[in-house]
Amino acid sequence: MSNTTDCMDFKSENFMVQSDDDEWITRCVVNTMRRRISLYSNEGDERHVDCESVDQFMDVLEVVRAFIPEKVLVYSDLVSSGE
Repeated sequence: MSNTTDCMDFKSENFMVQSDDDEWITRCVVNTMRRRISLYSNEGDERHVDCESVDQFMDVLEVVRAFIPEKVLVYSDLVSSGE
């Protein structure tokens, strides 16, 4: 039996803001090229998740998509070489 918990076992309602004193995520930026997810809070804090592999990135992205509202979630633009 595994000790890990599937992210889908949690209810998103448990992660909602309960009062104006709570800190919450105002923006979540997904950078697929760098395999990085950046979280920004209403209090100005920043947190970055740098994934070492594609599998790890996809697992984190699954959790992000399950809990972060679509209006907060954005994907960074790909940079072109200008050719």
